[in-house]
Amino acid sequence: MLIDISTLRAATKDFAENNKLGEGGFGPVFKGTLLNGDEIAVKRLSKSSTQGVEELKNELALVAKLKHKNLVRLVGVCLEQQERLLIYEFVPNRSLDLILFDEEKRQQLDWETRCKIINGVARGLQYLHEDSQLKVVHRDLKASNVLLDMNMNPKISDFGLAKIFGRDQTQGVTNRIVGTHGYMAPEYVMRGNYSAKSDTFSFGVLVLEIVTGRKNTDSYNSQQSQDLLTTVCACYLNV
Repeated sequence: MLIDISTLRAATKDFAENNKLGEGGFGPVFKGTLLNGDEIAVKRLSKSSTQGVEELKNELALVAKLKHKNLVRLVGVCLEQQERLLIYEFVPNRSLDLILFDEEKRQQLDWETRCKIINGVARGLQYLHEDSQLKVVHRDLKASNVLLDMNMNPKISDFGLAKIFGRDQTQGVTNRIVGTHGYMAPEYVMRGNYSAKSDTFSFGVLVLEIVTGRKNTDSYNSQQSQDLLTTVCACYLNV
């Protein structure tokens, strides 16, 4: 659905700073409220974005065709006045990383909730890989790309780096390695090979983070000498 720029400016109070939810490689994301009371999240392509129009087009083409309770829902798009905007449902508890890696906030995540998040992300991935009309590899699954609704149900977001596979295709190869350090599968980092298994590796890292409450790579913590995967492998070998 096309949404005009005047509607979005009114909804976000002209993209006011106090409505800003966050910022990624694509650009800033703003909270807005439409005239009918629906809350939305508006992703705005920044001129200095490290991603670009191709990623936006990719995300738009994908998300418009994907419908699952564990994927964030696209509400509309706006391509006016040199603006490039994607409009999504607003997910009130924002991204998983903001809760999981905060010592106080992660008290909200009891074991039942953590299991619910893991199961929901797994269902979303199964839909992308096997059950949707498209066969999609996300390529950037991580805690900051898992949004939580008011009941802490997870929704996978950010499909700017995703790739569509043919039904008989099992893997792809690229010379352009994109994604997030610590979540990328070794064969992808070293040889550019990606597949549904690449997402499975990222999902495994995410599960370990959810269980431990610790980031796989934590550069600001100088006391942490090993990444999470190395620590877990060492514990497994010592069992």
